[in-house]
Amino acid sequence: MGPAEQIEGELDGDGKRFAVVASRFHRAIVDRLIEGAVGCLQKHGVQSGDVQIVRVPGAWEISQAAEEIAVLGKVDGLITVGVIIRGETPHFDHLCAECMRGLGSLASRYRLPISFGILTCDTAEQANERAGGEVGDKGLEAAEAALEMACLFGELRA
Repeated sequence: MGPAEQIEGELDGDGKRFAVVASRFHRAIVDRLIEGAVGCLQKHGVQSGDVQIVRVPGAWEISQAAEEIAVLGKVDGLITVGVIIRGETPHFDHLCAECMRGLGSLASRYRLPISFGILTCDTAEQANERAGGEVGDKGLEAAEAALEMACLFGELRA
């Protein structure tokens, strides 16, 4: 028996279209996540005209806008970015859980790559460090994941 076939997605954005759904809440941090995501897509060959940025009020509305985009079927992948910072009430826990649940449900229902670049942090400092700071660039990482999965889906469907 020979080696098993291995299929992986690549980071090839040629001819692919993406939407970045981003919250306006904590705008300065989210803007840096968008920059990381768009920069990554362009670096890997996605044309500027093939990237749509959709702004929503907050993290709660991200999955709602993502569903409208998914329904249209005009993108190869969705990148979601936002920031949820823990407060003094359980609101944080509920919002994080529903955000994840909503996007996960969309990904399976529409068979569309949807990456999760929504920061769920205890403090604004932690969020800043993950938006291009010392801990990384979660916007870039979310774009890489969406691009790789879009390429993988193309390979699997070929």
